[in-house]
Amino acid sequence: MSHFRLLLAAAVLAPLGSMIGGAVPAMAQELNLYNSRHYDTDEALYTNFTKATGIKINRIEDSEDKLMERMRAEGRNSPADVFITVDAGRLARATEAGLFQPVQSKVLTDAIPANFRDPNGNWYGFSKRVRVLVYNKDKVKPSDLSTYEDLADPKWKGRITVRSSTNVYNQSLTGSILAARGEAATEAWAKGLAANFSRPPRGGDTDQIKAIAAGEGDVAIVNNYYYARLVRSSKADEKAVADKVGIFFPNQSDRGTHINISGAGVAANAPNKAAAIKFLEYLTTAEAQAVFAEGNNEFPIVKGAKPGPLLAQWGEFKEDQLNAATFGKNNAEALKIMDRAGWK
Repeated sequence: MSHFRLLLAAAVLAPLGSMIGGAVPAMAQELNLYNSRHYDTDEALYTNFTKATGIKINRIEDSEDKLMERMRAEGRNSPADVFITVDAGRLARATEAGLFQPVQSKVLTDAIPANFRDPNGNWYGFSKRVRVLVYNKDKVKPSDLSTYEDLADPKWKGRITVRSSTNVYNQSLTGSILAARGEAATEAWAKGLAANFSRPPRGGDTDQIKAIAAGEGDVAIVNNYYYARLVRSSKADEKAVADKVGIFFPNQSDRGTHINISGAGVAANAPNKAAAIKFLEYLTTAEAQAVFAEGNNEFPIVKGAKPGPLLAQWGEFKEDQLNAATFGKNNAEALKIMDRAGWK
């Protein structure tokens, strides 16, 4: 191609690049998102990103395990640009499988606290999900509660309700205790907790809250947004459940309450890497953080971003500062500990 034609091509393409922010090559008009977040309110994230950048999002949606297996099978030919999921344990598994590539972005590192992103830049957290205690207000006073560790005390025998050890949220919580207390103390805690179950673990977090309200236990371990959904529900039966229970943030006198995340990373073989980074950066904007906070009752992760009105009513609380990558990597060992402890 002649020098004149090269200059002409550059002149034609430059305005298109500036229209979508300048950071994305002009030909990158699409983004392939492998998505295991299944919340209707997230539609605003995708719609607003396309409006802001002109980049169309093609979504491939499935469970996190199926999406990771698909990416492994596709290998270098994978069209995936971004993989987004919930829980640091799943992000750690994707990292160990080589499904991410490290990316560096000043926008991301400035916006997201270090403990909510992979130290090597493989993934970044975009919302906070808090593992809280929910209690039956007729049977438990807030002053009766203190720490996750205290739930293993025999005084709680037959009173604790929680989902299975196969649930990644519980594996991450146990992984955080493993980091704080060590293997022996964590196994002793898991054994004590399992001995205090009010029933064999079953169902999801909402089921645990309903069980507490129905008197099938006194205290449940759940993620904050499940409780928030019941409080905000327009259904009379769900609001009745919410009215019977209260929320408590454990470990305020020591390391703080366990914080998990929803996060994403750029796929290892992303054909549209620049667009992928642009999408991750978009998730740190005030607009996107508001969707996480108000849409799914998650806590915003960016400093200065405000939680939704309901979560704001709960007030400030001390957060465990453990890097999410640490308890995410601990998940496999945590599950072994839970199995040995009889937490099925």
